[in-house]
Amino acid sequence: MSRSGYTLPVFACASAIAALHWLRHCQPLASVSVDLISPAQIAEIPIEQVSGLSENMALAITRSEPGDNLDLTRNTPIWALVEWRTGDGESVIIQGGEGIGIQLNAGNQPAIYGYAQRLLQENLSRMLAPEEKITVSIILPFGRSLAVRTSNSAFGVVEGLSLLGTTGISQPLSTPDQLTTFRSELQDKASQFETLVFCIGENGLDLARKLGINPEQLVKTANWLGPLLVEADVLGVKEILLFGYHGKLMKLAGGIFHTHHHLADGRREILAAHCALVGLKSEDIHTVFDSPTAEAALKYLKSLDADTGSDWVNQIYRAIAQAIDTRSLEYIQSHSSRGKDTTVCGSILFDRDRQIIIKSKIGGILMEKLC
Repeated sequence: MSRSGYTLPVFACASAIAALHWLRHCQPLASVSVDLISPAQIAEIPIEQVSGLSENMALAITRSEPGDNLDLTRNTPIWALVEWRTGDGESVIIQGGEGIGIQLNAGNQPAIYGYAQRLLQENLSRMLAPEEKITVSIILPFGRSLAVRTSNSAFGVVEGLSLLGTTGISQPLSTPDQLTTFRSELQDKASQFETLVFCIGENGLDLARKLGINPEQLVKTANWLGPLLVEADVLGVKEILLFGYHGKLMKLAGGIFHTHHHLADGRREILAAHCALVGLKSEDIHTVFDSPTAEAALKYLKSLDADTGSDWVNQIYRAIAQAIDTRSLEYIQSHSSRGKDTTVCGSILFDRDRQIIIKSKIGGILMEKLC
């Protein structure tokens, strides 16, 4: 059985709690209790170091422990600098320091997302008197170098890592134990809803919520799309909206239903094939095929449209979205005994700026029902 751990926001919050405790009592703590909120449980997090820097400022350090996840942040230090503050405003102001990424598509705001904000606000506010105010700066000393090895830049986050996540528990990724966990969640939600939304990762989950989709209808799949589509059909789910980053979801158009890049990665072949099918010129197809990433290929197609007044992005991605729907239905039917009553699939693809590129015909219908 794989061992779960905690997500980065939990360790950032633990550091902040320890630093605030120092300001209040001038005493170091060996560990702190963090209310995870989601799930509703308390985590005991070891504190590596804590010290006062001045009468009004303290620094505490924890180390990331994501369990048996293949997580590049394992053992990385997470610092929290907490300072007493006077004046107006919220009781807890959260800032991103060195190693916390910035969101290019959100006015260069620090990449400290909803769950992390809520976790810090709720845990720290409980420790403050009504008139007290603090500023919390989260620092990841190795965040900038670690970020180079992630796909953050594909989602418009640069210069560091994100405090991203919707829960405090870090489940092992791409392991059979994780699939068991996801199937259990799917079984629970399938008993409540006839229409569900499959999101491969946290970016999809976060964007879906912001667009107004009921969080209870969202199912995280990681790379296990194939098994979970079949499971949804077995459970009698009528409709699935596949909602994801185009560089991942387009793999389904090529019949790849486990999307981890170590197993299969036919993105440029899939994209180039659909470019050819809609009639793109040979030299432009070669440019798309030779693009280092799906995002770079999309950028090139957008530049063609801007320069020539063409509509290649819409034509190509509409064909890809239709192929995703068709291949997904075929995949389900090949494993189903339900006949004509198999689960219907629609798809929506978004880009690095979290802007929707295309909705398939069914995807658009499902989106209207969900929002």
